[in-house]
Amino acid sequence: MTQGLAAWLLAQRWFRSKQRPIASVTEHDRASLGYAALTILEVAHADGGAPDLYLVPSVEEREPRDGEGAWVAIVQAMADGAELRASHGAFTCTRTDALDELLPSASVSAAALHERRLEVEQSNTSVVLDERLILKLYRLLEPGVNPDLEVSLFLADAGFADTPVTAGAMTWASDDGEPAAAAMLQAFVPSTGDAWSAMLGQLAKDPDGALAMAGRIGEVTARMHAALASRPADPAFPARPATVAETADWRASAERQLALAVSSLSGGLHERMVAIAPAVTARFADTFGSATGEALATRIHGDYHLGQLLARTDGGFSVIDFEGEPARPLAERRQPASPLRDVAGMLRSLDYAGRTVAQDSAAFDADGWLDAARHAFIEAYGGIGAAETGLLAAFELEKACYEVRYEASNRPDWLWLPLAAVERLIR
Repeated sequence: MTQGLAAWLLAQRWFRSKQRPIASVTEHDRASLGYAALTILEVAHADGGAPDLYLVPSVEEREPRDGEGAWVAIVQAMADGAELRASHGAFTCTRTDALDELLPSASVSAAALHERRLEVEQSNTSVVLDERLILKLYRLLEPGVNPDLEVSLFLADAGFADTPVTAGAMTWASDDGEPAAAAMLQAFVPSTGDAWSAMLGQLAKDPDGALAMAGRIGEVTARMHAALASRPADPAFPARPATVAETADWRASAERQLALAVSSLSGGLHERMVAIAPAVTARFADTFGSATGEALATRIHGDYHLGQLLARTDGGFSVIDFEGEPARPLAERRQPASPLRDVAGMLRSLDYAGRTVAQDSAAFDADGWLDAARHAFIEAYGGIGAAETGLLAAFELEKACYEVRYEASNRPDWLWLPLAAVERLIR
């Protein structure tokens, strides 16, 4: 069973440790959902360290293979507020008042929902149910408060309407451990896809329309950040000047991304990165060293780019996926940070969109469009003060370093894009 499951896990987009050899895969826990089951697989790695726990719903009488029908059973359990006992722990299912509006007589009608699994690359699994609900399954079980669920509930309570309403949740906890988020149920938002696809499509036919889209995204971003900073007395959602320790952490994080970018390259590309690394380090030191007292620290999205917005059919945008960068520890993703980190992430995403279109169209003026798109986004966001300009540039530089490492590991043919951005930003 271990060999077959190991091969299957390695083929899944949501499996996080593809670079680490698997020593064994065993069934850690299992709870019945009637005709379906919730199986937790324990994955031990040959290089040591604590094993990882992955959630795999399945249909009973089969090995864990994501059996269709298990998703509806999870929604049914949420609707019923069920607690599902397992061998070494329990799954706790809860619902919110929103479920009554989204699914009248939920405990009766959940079983009749039609499942449609989204075939998109992501670190979790999402299933649409009757075009009215969407179930997100958190594959890697990480003990602690999940920021995706936490921030989604907070934003809804704070009146931010541009994110899907949460209808239910499921956690798993061992008998002597801290709960880990296992699933979240939200309202399904009718859309044409994500903003990345929408932006590329608009750029191909109407660059001016794409500029207007960048402006609308700036407005949504401003509303999101205002909502996240709207309750500064809430200890989990502060809004205050950054401390010396926080800006020091921001600098350390940026320098770590630079080091990882350098080490991810070889040959001539490595030499190019080494040549500019001292200037990048100096920029980080100067910028983050003087940011204390001037920079705002709040909760943020944490992994903000065009792929994290839905292009709604009504012309607006909805922000999704508040987990933060999956590579960072859960506790770190919940720490206050500068909202400019989100702004930088979106500016880098616009750069990717413009450069991608330019690859297929020699007539497209990527530099000219990107200058206009940056202006449209930042103006709609409410502007960036003179004291914040340098900090925003530093966060953009950090993100570009992260992109170098990402492309080196996943799409080496695209290294030209973030590497050129690092060189351009440092100038």
